[in-house]
Amino acid sequence: MTRETKVQGTTAPGYEAVRDEFTRVLAGEKPDHAAQLSAFVRGEQVVDLWVGPDTDGDTLFGVYSSTKGAAHLVMALLVQDGTLELDREVAHYWPEFGGQGKDGITLRELLSHRAGVVGTDGGFSPEEVADDRAIAARLAAQRPYWRPGTAFGYHALSVGALAGEVVFRATGHTLQEVYEERVRAPFGLDFFLGLPEALEPRFRSVLPAIPSPSERALVDAQPPQPDTLNSIAFNRNGPHPADLESLPNSRLVRAKGPASVGGVASARGLAMMYAAAVGGLDGREPLLKPDTVAEVGQIHSNGFDLVARAHKSYGVGFQNVAEAWHPFLGAGTIGHRGVGGSQAFADPRSGLAYGYTRRRFPFPGSPAPEEERLVRAVHTAAVT
Repeated sequence: MTRETKVQGTTAPGYEAVRDEFTRVLAGEKPDHAAQLSAFVRGEQVVDLWVGPDTDGDTLFGVYSSTKGAAHLVMALLVQDGTLELDREVAHYWPEFGGQGKDGITLRELLSHRAGVVGTDGGFSPEEVADDRAIAARLAAQRPYWRPGTAFGYHALSVGALAGEVVFRATGHTLQEVYEERVRAPFGLDFFLGLPEALEPRFRSVLPAIPSPSERALVDAQPPQPDTLNSIAFNRNGPHPADLESLPNSRLVRAKGPASVGGVASARGLAMMYAAAVGGLDGREPLLKPDTVAEVGQIHSNGFDLVARAHKSYGVGFQNVAEAWHPFLGAGTIGHRGVGGSQAFADPRSGLAYGYTRRRFPFPGSPAPEEERLVRAVHTAAVT
């Protein structure tokens, strides 16, 4: 490994193998590769590692759909408070949403990707992609792409905006404001839904993917079709198709922090949020009660995802990380991964809270190729 890719940071006694694995999986990466790995066990930090030029433990990266974990934590808190009810119709909170056959969709169905409102026929503009309330206004008039409740499909760019509008109608505050007040600020998390301009020097822009010639040829031979559910969900169907790779590089996206994809975080911030949510942090009680964790972690949608065209598994908003990717994790593990290679989760059975970020976009997107090995190494150390 070159000097620029020397692993830095610390591990607690018993977690030395995590540092070794972090070093091994990154040995073949490009010299400019940058990544962070952080983990807490029952509120105590046990892993804090980083690698790459112009990178340390405080560096902030775009985390794409790992943002959804923060959004779903806000929803879980409001359900726990009694402010929201999972089995109440979305239109109860947001009457305009009830048109076009959406009047019976419950909040539970919405958050578990069963509503069928994955996008709009005309797509979104770049300004709308950055603005949850603008997206929500467009989605209110959209007919679902399947009969709600009969199937599920990943609401890639829409679920955060839909949830956010419910939060706004129920509380008078945006989801981002509730997250800031109840989650980020009290714990000082480096995980932002709306990055303050003063913190911009800590942000590092996403580096584009570097596919091999054979990988590029395969993708070029199968260009995306603009009218498929996948293209609609990822906003590739309108006059302004989304460029996911560069999305966090937009200051507008970082400033507004759209709840589906606009979060900016360090690995510490990701892991700390899940530690605060499930295991407790700094001697405080967890944000979520055990019954709440069990409910949001319970599988609600499992099987063939109409958007991803693959097997997926979701709880109430959160991805079921154990069922979908890491079967060695405990049942009821909640989390979310991002297309740029980030991932974060909490395993309530082992007490593990995990966060990972990387700067270079993996090809062709999530997951990062090193992901399984790193998660396994941390989990093995945590349960040994």
